[in-house]
Amino acid sequence: MQTVVIVIHLMLVLALTGVVLLQRSEGGGLGIGGGGGGGFMSSRGTTNLLTRSTAILAAGFFITSLLLSWIATRDRAPSSIIPTTAPAGQSAPTSTPQGGLLDSLKKPEAPAPAAPAGPQAPQSK
Repeated sequence: MQTVVIVIHLMLVLALTGVVLLQRSEGGGLGIGGGGGGGFMSSRGTTNLLTRSTAILAAGFFITSLLLSWIATRDRAPSSIIPTTAPAGQSAPTSTPQGGLLDSLKKPEAPAPAAPAGPQAPQSK
């Protein structure tokens, strides 16, 4: 199901990009487009058609984006980033044996070297 929705989503993306690129520039942001007469997209009816098709394709893009996010999170089990610790005097919960995401990312610590009992003089090698 997810593959079908992704294919539909990609087709909507390509169609939406093409329709947006076909539209005439009215703002003149870069000083190109918008002018000239007798062009391919100069009639009023074609402009209305492109505007409506852009709105329909944008709505389809929005719906497929929401559907894909819902499909992706449907089967995921909830997990916590913060490791769970038991308060003093209570045992740790047994439902999460690994703790949390932060505990799994922590590197194992090397044992600390034993501290000397008292001051020591440097030794030559």
